[in-house]
Amino acid sequence: MTDSAASTSALADPRPQWFGHPAQLARLFTTEMWERFGYYGMRALLTLYLADHFLFSDTTTAGLYGAFTSLVYLTPLFGGLLADRYLGNKRAVKLGALLMALGYLGLCFNGSAATPYFAFEGNRYDVTVEADGDIRRQFIGADGLRLEIDGQPDGSVALVDAGGAERIRLAAGAFEAGGERNPLFVTLMLMSLSLVVVGNGLFKPNISAIVGALYSPTDVRRDAGFTIFYMGINLGSLISTFFAPLLAVWFGWWAGFGLAAAGMFIAWALFQFDGGRLNGYGEMPDGVAARTGKLVVVAALATIPLFWFLLDNSMANAEAAAAAARSGAGILAYLQSLPLLGRLLFLVFGASVIGIPVWAWLKGTREEFHKMVVATILIVFTVVFWTLFEQAGSSLTLFADRNTDREIGGYLMPAGQVQIFNPLFIVIIAPLFSMLWIALGRRGLEPSTPVKFAIALLLVGAGFLFLVFGTRFAGPDYKVGLGWIAGLYLIHTLGELCLSPVGLSMVTKLAMARVVAMMMGVFFLASAMAQYVGGVVAQIASVETVGGSVTNLKLSLDTYVGVFTTIGWVAVGIGLFLLALSPLLKRWMHGVN
Repeated sequence: MTDSAASTSALADPRPQWFGHPAQLARLFTTEMWERFGYYGMRALLTLYLADHFLFSDTTTAGLYGAFTSLVYLTPLFGGLLADRYLGNKRAVKLGALLMALGYLGLCFNGSAATPYFAFEGNRYDVTVEADGDIRRQFIGADGLRLEIDGQPDGSVALVDAGGAERIRLAAGAFEAGGERNPLFVTLMLMSLSLVVVGNGLFKPNISAIVGALYSPTDVRRDAGFTIFYMGINLGSLISTFFAPLLAVWFGWWAGFGLAAAGMFIAWALFQFDGGRLNGYGEMPDGVAARTGKLVVVAALATIPLFWFLLDNSMANAEAAAAAARSGAGILAYLQSLPLLGRLLFLVFGASVIGIPVWAWLKGTREEFHKMVVATILIVFTVVFWTLFEQAGSSLTLFADRNTDREIGGYLMPAGQVQIFNPLFIVIIAPLFSMLWIALGRRGLEPSTPVKFAIALLLVGAGFLFLVFGTRFAGPDYKVGLGWIAGLYLIHTLGELCLSPVGLSMVTKLAMARVVAMMMGVFFLASAMAQYVGGVVAQIASVETVGGSVTNLKLSLDTYVGVFTTIGWVAVGIGLFLLALSPLLKRWMHGVN
């Protein structure tokens, strides 16, 4: 878009302007910024909250986290449909914002959620965890002695007295470490996450729809408007991933989640009290009675217990599913062990990626069939990318907590704060990438969409391999320097910029005109699928913990190195395969760039 075209469009627009765009964009940008401030602030804490505060095992933590984030990506499909037919975008956004704010607020009320214990030889002992900076030690009282729990690289545990003498050695599997959880607080936590799921489903698609409504289909400012709008995502994420973990460390979990809730309440207030700025945008559809709208709101709220059930089921079945995955019993045995949500996602997504090309072959032209096959193949590859990229919120956060030296000049960076590198690099690098693609395009050198996807997969794999290489320089405390995980986030961000901006555009360009909406649904289903499978990958990286902390950092480091090495090389291999396949895919795109 040229500056002259943008200014001409702005001059022809009688509405008040904001930097050459409709003034309403400022309110939408700010609302989105505060909403993402709340979500990413919460996400920066969630894995650590489940593992350290509720004392869930790594396996259960990863399973619950994956289930939650998959639902976050799945529910916008239904939230957009409800708004289009019954609620209107604006009412959906306000209701969604309020529900998310209440969800974050509910996470603040956690109290003494769990008490750690350590059991062996038929006896169960309370665990005391002592922290000195980033060092945590676990103790039990047994036979009048205070014994430290010292995990060994082979998975066994030594109980050591104050003089350093080993009193008891327990083989792997001869002990049980866990937490006695308060059912009330567990229920409140799951209910709070369910509120966030429903709220996000109502909020996320509909605020974007209002942005689109600001511009006519031919308005040359449209893409630039969405670019400005999406900058709010990274700005909100950047600010909250810095402050929320810091407040959680300084004052407690309630403060971090309280900050997220405050951001979300601000987002709600910006829409609720918009001063008429958004009048005429996102209103209720014509012909829908107010009573019908209210009934739909009640119906949406009635789904909260359903999502609570799905999350509870995922939590209860996480250990069994992870055990089946590790056993190598086969895909059918694994699918049978999955929680209900996992089975539904695998079933629907599998049916979609098989059924859609078959339908296109039967109903479309040869060219349409080719394009639909390419779209479906690339959607599958996006699942691989986001599965690994989204380890940021799960296994990589736990790695940062346990095996990363996060001290910077006397400042100990909270583990959740490490996630700040991605939005920071996005803000810095995204404009440069935009200029790069434009420059390459002018010279006829811009890579095709399949090649960009292949590069993204190569980079996400390379990021993990870069971190694995860095573990060779781990100190005697089995911790790597912060620069290595920052480097991973830099490489992953480069991959994200190759894939994310073109994903949705690819679907709309390749899908048959009469099924574009359905293919967009499959694309978002793929995002939900990636979040769920990402939880499965994080489960494989699980480490035995006592009182929410690992007892042997060498064992922890070795486990992460093994998993990260495997997924790194798998991603590189898949990326090379897609690169080799890209000439055929490009031909089957029939001129679509």
